[in-house]
Amino acid sequence: MRIEWNITKRRGNIRPILHYTVTLEEHERELALPFIRVASTIPEPPDSWQEFCYPGQHERSENPMSGKTYDLEIPSHKGRLWKQSLRLPWREENNYPEIEQSFKKLRDAFEAELKAAYDSQPMNESNALETSFESRPRQKRQGILKK
Repeated sequence: MRIEWNITKRRGNIRPILHYTVTLEEHERELALPFIRVASTIPEPPDSWQEFCYPGQHERSENPMSGKTYDLEIPSHKGRLWKQSLRLPWREENNYPEIEQSFKKLRDAFEAELKAAYDSQPMNESNALETSFESRPRQKRQGILKK
């Protein structure tokens, strides 16, 4: 699994956007890992649908955040690639240390599922049964006994 991300922001009162992609490797997909979601510490700005934040509004006001955070996700084994975009709160210094921490939490959750799947050992068992001696016709049983 590989997690890649980048943050883009245009000049001005525009909120930055976090773009992330999760790519599963073929051997990970073959293990049929479940969909994984973790609660991040990445804050979701109020009215996150809005691409801008004016001075004195929302995260740039005295009451800056709503307290909501984003969930980060890794697709199930049915999807090889997962792309997401999340709008981040406007910050003057453009510093978002919680992003890497949150992706590490997502990776840890994935690795726990991966280990559990690897610990489930493969098997290939074959067997066969034939009719029992007692259920064979009488003459067939006598022929076997004479030999």
